Amino acid sequence: MASWRLFISLIVISFSTNSIASTFIITNNCPFAIWPGTLAGAGTPQLPATGFQLDSGQSITIPTVPGWSGRIWARTGCTFNTMGVGSCVTGDCGGKLQCDGIGATPPASLFEITLGTGDQKDFYDVSIVDGYNLPLVAAPRGVYGECNATGCVADINMGCPKELQVIGSDEREGGVVACKSACEAFGLDQYCCSGEFANPTTCRPSFYSGIFKNACPRAYSYAFDDGTSTFTCKASEYDIIFCPNSGMRRIDGGLQAPEVGESRSGKTAATASSSTILLPFPVSIFVLLFTLYLWHT
Repeated sequence: MASWRLFISLIVISFSTNSIASTFIITNNCPFAIWPGTLAGAGTPQLPATGFQLDSGQSITIPTVPGWSGRIWARTGCTFNTMGVGSCVTGDCGGKLQCDGIGATPPASLFEITLGTGDQKDFYDVSIVDGYNLPLVAAPRGVYGECNATGCVADINMGCPKELQVIGSDEREGGVVACKSACEAFGLDQYCCSGEFANPTTCRPSFYSGIFKNACPRAYSYAFDDGTSTFTCKASEYDIIFCPNSGMRRIDGGLQAPEVGESRSGKTAATASSSTILLPFPVSIFVLLFTLYLWHT
């Protein structure tokens, strides 16, 4: 009898260990609607929701599977017809509401992640390598202890150099709505980390990536910015919050300098819900703390 109990216990432990999957809770804290998009990496399935509208103050919960990798971003200024066909001013994915395997048109702020399987850790980051359109914070809730939040809370659009600016096309979208990367703006190898610059020795931070890095110290600013921009964790949930400091118009903030991270190695039905609650309680405390930090720096 004892051996059977041990056998059953080992099965349960093994199943639990290998079936841990994170949940993404995407929240729109912006004072306007956004249209988040999701894209799975090679060899992993698309998430149950690949594109949808999220009104101000709404959240949606999306389940994942162990080992999932991909990215999540927000589109702005979108218009779609009843067939889900249209366009977005920033972050467009092929002119469709459902991105269905199509990535974001730069510039767009990106949350990128590879979930571990079993006891393996998750690797995650917030990237503005492809440019920036909205402030974005990712706050994991750890399975085994604390995890680092990361992101870009500064409004880079307010301080975007003129040569990188994307200007809204009408009154409603007037002003700077996104900030291009130097790679997209100029197409030069030294900015794109391509050609003879396709390695960390020759591709170094540029004046333009420095602007992004100073505003958002924890975010990827160029292709080989791993040391201060990639984080590891084993999390049960990732709170992904757009416009975490809605109403703040400062570029000199960002999160506190992180500990040096490790370098990256190498559908069930969606459980969707919307709510007027802006942020889950632990995340709202987190946002409050770094809001106070920003105002006192």
